[in-house]
Amino acid sequence: MLSLIDRYIIKKYLTTFVFTMAIFTVVMVVFDVSERLDDFLKYKAPLDKIIFEYYAGFIPFYLNFLCPLINFIAVIFFTSKMADQTEIVPILSAGYSFNRLLRPYMIAATIIFAVSFVFNIFIIPHTNKMKVDFENIYVKPLKDNSRVSTHMQLDKNSYVYIDNFDNATKTGYGFVLEIFKGDTLKEKMMADRITWDSVATKWKIEGYTNRIINGLRERMDKGTVKDTTLDMKPSDFELRDNMFTAMDTRELNIRIHKEETRGTGVMNDLLLEKYKRYVYPFSAFVLTLMGVALSSKKVRGGIGLSLGVGIGLSFTYIVFIQFATMFSLKGGLPPIIAVLIPNVTFLLVAIYLAIKAPK
Repeated sequence: MLSLIDRYIIKKYLTTFVFTMAIFTVVMVVFDVSERLDDFLKYKAPLDKIIFEYYAGFIPFYLNFLCPLINFIAVIFFTSKMADQTEIVPILSAGYSFNRLLRPYMIAATIIFAVSFVFNIFIIPHTNKMKVDFENIYVKPLKDNSRVSTHMQLDKNSYVYIDNFDNATKTGYGFVLEIFKGDTLKEKMMADRITWDSVATKWKIEGYTNRIINGLRERMDKGTVKDTTLDMKPSDFELRDNMFTAMDTRELNIRIHKEETRGTGVMNDLLLEKYKRYVYPFSAFVLTLMGVALSSKKVRGGIGLSLGVGIGLSFTYIVFIQFATMFSLKGGLPPIIAVLIPNVTFLLVAIYLAIKAPK
């Protein structure tokens, strides 16, 4: 059963969190409009697409990214205010232990965790896709929408090479398909061009020569056009930033499974994106514990001191995440370790602060 104090704290927590999120939303949109306005005018972005595609993706993406910061500031702000108004001391004097005081905080943190988790897994990927698609047309359009010298392993026996792939026309040039049996080459097809047929969902191979090897005997087939099914799609050749953030969880898992075979060098990016979606929502619990431990004591500097410390620590947390990500992408740190390090480190700090907090 929730007591009156529990309901009071939960209400204060969630209303402060929502209010802080609203303030951040307004500030982010105002700054982004001032920065992107020239791009919108230059590339003639329609107003409805700006609102319902770009900002419908921009706002959830950055609120999700800044959620730990917003959460921490909200906890620090209203808890410091309660302490400054001498509300915490009577609660503890009335028989509430510090651990009991944490209960309503953790209930509210659980609500934030659940919402954040659902958004990370089911909603953010779709809104990111709208944002990324808009940016690739109206903000940072690709001047050269082609990918060169691409090697790809389709399965344990099939290897593909495409000299140049144009994402605009979904056409590859200088196509080579090699099929092995063990270490022995059994078939090698070379073609001038390969084009994706979106209606038939197949590849159309044009101007091909197929060399079939059977021991010491060889056969050479030539043709003009041939339809074939290959375990690759034009999206495998896309050249755009944040493309993995625009994949839903099912698509991301499929890409990870294929990458285990293909080895195109993006496995760390894929795994980081996957683990972030599952691990980072837990920051709600870590930063709530730290926030309460830091701000539950009345200090001479008032709420300003606690709020300043909270903002500094929350920015440190975000910087910690970025450093861990870069160490994973550039330094070989396993993605799961890179994702866990910020939360684990701050959890240890939060536990220490909770032990030292006034009881």
